[in-house]
Amino acid sequence: MKKLMRAVVAALASVATVAAVSACSTSNTAHTNEANADNGSKDAVITVIASSNQWGSLAKDLGGDYVDVTSILNNTGTDAHDYEPTTNDISKIQNAQVAVVNGAGYDDWALKAAQQSSKTLVVDAADVSGVKTGDNPHIWFSANARIKTADAITADYIKLQPSHKAQFEQLHKTWLEEEQELDNDLKELAKDKGSKNYAAVESVAQYLAEDMGLTDVTPKGYKQAAANESEPTPSDIKEFTDLLKKGDMRMLITNSQEPSEMNDQLTAAADSGNIPVVDVTEQMPEQYKSLHEWMRALAKQISETNGGTKK
Repeated sequence: MKKLMRAVVAALASVATVAAVSACSTSNTAHTNEANADNGSKDAVITVIASSNQWGSLAKDLGGDYVDVTSILNNTGTDAHDYEPTTNDISKIQNAQVAVVNGAGYDDWALKAAQQSSKTLVVDAADVSGVKTGDNPHIWFSANARIKTADAITADYIKLQPSHKAQFEQLHKTWLEEEQELDNDLKELAKDKGSKNYAAVESVAQYLAEDMGLTDVTPKGYKQAAANESEPTPSDIKEFTDLLKKGDMRMLITNSQEPSEMNDQLTAAADSGNIPVVDVTEQMPEQYKSLHEWMRALAKQISETNGGTKK
């Protein structure tokens, strides 16, 4: 009997030991899984949504392999001002870790959606650049706005992944160096001896033209009407077409994303005055991979115009 009891006790002790080992193993596995999950969270890419591809390209340049960027507006055939976001667009914005919007009334739908999400860090390019609703919203053409927005994006990346602070700062430094090179190129182009005067169907490229040292001679009445998205008066239109027919300016800037009979009428007047027409879109054309590449191409195109020499 004593032998039987000792056998039972030994068996129970063995079971208890196995159970304890198993429990310990399970606990260790759980802690290991939690640690792996934490490491995965630190190493996972940051999800970024941009309202338009010009800001999306900037976000990608600043984040490199540490970010996954999606741009909602990326088609130069889309009228950005009248864009109606889909339910999927709104969902993407509200589930992103960082949302980059233009602001200044350009993409209110994106800003509103982003502000409704408690988990999304919002970079409002206009707000960080000191541009308000009612001002020219095409601020990606502005060196100041690009730099201020790049600073804000990098700050959010570091906030989300402080372990990669050094990498984000290096990407930011590299981007700033490229921005400085672009600025130097624009200053060099500003030394051109040709006519500095230009006119525009709308103010899409105003900031870029200013950075190139050009002067906007678009008639005041027409310019004000275009800014207010109202119809110019017949006298405003006549003043503008007469100016174009004289041929005394470097170029006429148009925006093919905003087609209209007015655009066609002014383009025809420019043709009759032998004034080159430069088309500047709002979204970045697909052949360009970065804002800097696009800006350089536009600046080169503008520098090669030779208006102001009517034949």
